[in-house]
Amino acid sequence: MSAVFVGLLEGVITIKISGKLTQPELAEVQKSAAELIQQQGRGRFLILVENFQGTAQEGNWGDLSFQARFDSLIEKIAIVGDKPLEELALLFTAKGIRPVPVEYFQPSEMGRARVWLTGGT
Repeated sequence: MSAVFVGLLEGVITIKISGKLTQPELAEVQKSAAELIQQQGRGRFLILVENFQGTAQEGNWGDLSFQARFDSLIEKIAIVGDKPLEELALLFTAKGIRPVPVEYFQPSEMGRARVWLTGGT
């Protein structure tokens, strides 16, 4: 599986993405995330990207219903992955277009990503 809900710790929803991402897998992770956002009233995301090979062509990638419904409740998104994936990841998450702050961190900056997500500097 290329999109997996890892867990919830200190209000941060962690998702791991690897391999070739399919739209149904993304939709399933979004469903789990939606439930947590509804329970908490807000959401902060840590997205771990490892060995990402892009997205499968099949599926409704134009479905933005999750963003439309939950962007106002998402406080921050931190993406952690290798430098070559940064541009693709930021494009995929629509940094600068969505009202959600999105930052990219390299694996060696995991601690910094967690501090940023939880409100530290």
